[in-house]
Amino acid sequence: MQTADDQGFVHPALFYRGRRQYVAATVPFVRDGLAAGEPVAVAAPPAQVAWLRDALGAPADRVRFLDMTVAGRNPGRIIPDVLRAFADATPAGRVRIIGEPIWPGRTVAEYPACAQHEALINAAFDGRAVSILCPYDAAGLPERALADARATHPLLLDEHGATVSGGYDPWGIVARYNEPLPVPPGAATVPFVGEGQLSDARRFAVRHGATLGLSGVRLEDLAMVVAELTTNSVLHGAGSGTLALWAADGQVVCQVHDAGRLTDPLAGRHPAAPAQPGGRGLLLVNRLADLVRSHTGESGTVIRCYLTP
Repeated sequence: MQTADDQGFVHPALFYRGRRQYVAATVPFVRDGLAAGEPVAVAAPPAQVAWLRDALGAPADRVRFLDMTVAGRNPGRIIPDVLRAFADATPAGRVRIIGEPIWPGRTVAEYPACAQHEALINAAFDGRAVSILCPYDAAGLPERALADARATHPLLLDEHGATVSGGYDPWGIVARYNEPLPVPPGAATVPFVGEGQLSDARRFAVRHGATLGLSGVRLEDLAMVVAELTTNSVLHGAGSGTLALWAADGQVVCQVHDAGRLTDPLAGRHPAAPAQPGGRGLLLVNRLADLVRSHTGESGTVIRCYLTP
């Protein structure tokens, strides 16, 4: 069974029920890392952060804590801006991270992106000396989330100990949640062709975004998201696409569909080096949007973004 003493990537899921089980598993994970001189970070919902801080006592000052409901609201930015940002700061030696991206209260729209994120962690850190423990609230989450966790994590932990997951299949999860994203009736749509129509598409988005409730910085975010997505369509997606906007569940949704095929499952999740000339488009979109969903199929690629006013 793989352990944190091995050289490669370690990615267990922890199924816990309540504070006692959470603390019993996470405190040794953190203390063992600190004792070994490994940098340790915890990205979890506020309640779990408080549990762990209280249980650790003084050593908690040596741990970096992040509110995952903020840092990871969009699952697409967890790998580059939470996990890789922390791990890449230590060029040599193992690092330890507790990351809890799925919690009771995640929306139906968010969940597929969360499951894909957990699957893609395995590709993002393959071969690296990183241990990422992912807790799952077994009492509060639906069985689907626990079943998917068994597919995205090679090692499973609970109050009875550790077992190897017999259902480990991360690429199966990526494929399962590559769901079609149809435009709903009543959405405002506009086609665009070539670089000459990019500014028209952006103005269309700003105009309709304002009527749907966006203003100020959030309207500027929408303009930047649309600019990046439509530019990608022109440069990499056969030169044209269709932009759509609508409101759903208190958010403004914008979507771009083009004939290109997104072949890199980690697109938008690769941190950009300071001197890198390009490749920041989807990364920026992930940072600006509250949620990003995607679908790639025979008809091309759809990128859907949600922004909260």
